[in-house]
Amino acid sequence: MIKKLAQKTGIDGAIGFSVLARIIQAGGGLLTLTLIALFLSKDEQGYYYTFGSIIAIQVFFELGLSGIITQYVAYETVHLKWRSENELAGNQNHLSRLSSLLHFCIKVFSVLAVILFFVLLFSGYVFFTKYKQENTSVHWKLPWIILSLSTSLMLVMSPVLAFLEGLGKVKETAKIRFVQQSVNILTIALVFLLKGSLFALGIASFVSFLVYFGGIFFTNKKKIFQFIYKSAGESKVYYWKEIFPYQWKIALSWISGYFVFQLFNPVIFATEGSVAAGRMGMTLQALTGVSSLSMSWITTKVPLMSSLIASKDYKKLDYTFNKTILQLSGVNFSLIIAFFLVVIGLDYFNLSLSQRFLSILPLSLLCAATFANQFVFSWATYMRCHKQEPFLNLSLTSGVLSAISIILLGKFYGLTGIVGGYFFLTLFVVLPWAYFIFYTKKQAWHNG
Repeated sequence: MIKKLAQKTGIDGAIGFSVLARIIQAGGGLLTLTLIALFLSKDEQGYYYTFGSIIAIQVFFELGLSGIITQYVAYETVHLKWRSENELAGNQNHLSRLSSLLHFCIKVFSVLAVILFFVLLFSGYVFFTKYKQENTSVHWKLPWIILSLSTSLMLVMSPVLAFLEGLGKVKETAKIRFVQQSVNILTIALVFLLKGSLFALGIASFVSFLVYFGGIFFTNKKKIFQFIYKSAGESKVYYWKEIFPYQWKIALSWISGYFVFQLFNPVIFATEGSVAAGRMGMTLQALTGVSSLSMSWITTKVPLMSSLIASKDYKKLDYTFNKTILQLSGVNFSLIIAFFLVVIGLDYFNLSLSQRFLSILPLSLLCAATFANQFVFSWATYMRCHKQEPFLNLSLTSGVLSAISIILLGKFYGLTGIVGGYFFLTLFVVLPWAYFIFYTKKQAWHNG
């Protein structure tokens, strides 16, 4: 019965571990929410979630490159076969190109991580010093230093995991992420119980880095990377010629995404204070957890879809995608309704935890926008598996409009105005425009 249910819902090994990781994340998120309510003041809660929004500026450094690496690795791997558990065989040109990708990742991300550390350190210090409220005594400086360092270290591991997924080791990568997520939640809980307050994010992030590092370099996966690294030949993937013409579009989309999804908390922190930012942050954390869980259905299919596109098997590609998006939208809708009912229940029984979430109106608008975004994210993933980024104009436009909306509506109408503007842009601008691009480009590329 369990096997039939798994087949019906599309849960394979890779999705299984990804979903388990997201379930741990969701369950741990509930635990974290409870611990935050118990061990952090409302002001500290605001700092906690604003920390998360500011470290998200790492997207300006990664610029979507990790996701691109997965696709490019998958395109080369489709021409190779596993000769043993740790070695690939086949066309030497493709193996050499694969090796050049690995060399590129190690060099570039090492440099980016160092730069990111100093940028985070400086920008966080300036922001929290400027907007710190005089009546609060939150100790944020040392926690911010630790979080900046651990975030930079995590950036180094990002392309390594992406590379492993591109090799077809999706299940193995999902296992590592499952362990990381479990340890991350336990670390956050332990730090809170020891009254470490704002140190929780930085320490948990550093422990997560250790899990990733150990899961790669103290297992047989290290031998896979050693073999590929030493397989360099004359054939190479040239960044400026092959990757950059595609990446710069992805990069602009990712930067736009920061203004769409991460600008809420800093603006609310600056205009309405840390308490309001904390309520927004906690609500967004729950909804982001829901989105991450349901998007596991599509993200684990990226290597498969990239391979199907490389072999021009569009019929199987569309069958896989349509089935997947139906499954993930059902999961997403069910979880959003469950979360909404829980918050209403907390408010109905007048429990103190309800004061840590948004009120019903902005909560409803955010829930609706979250559900709509699942389709946009899925269509974008499908398009990008073609090594194309047709969503660029949409991303730039939505990023600019979102930034203007958040800043202006936040200034004049506060938190409710910010959420209302986000809801309107998502459902009446982004969603229909995204579907139009998806439908027309798919017809043009496949029929052509």
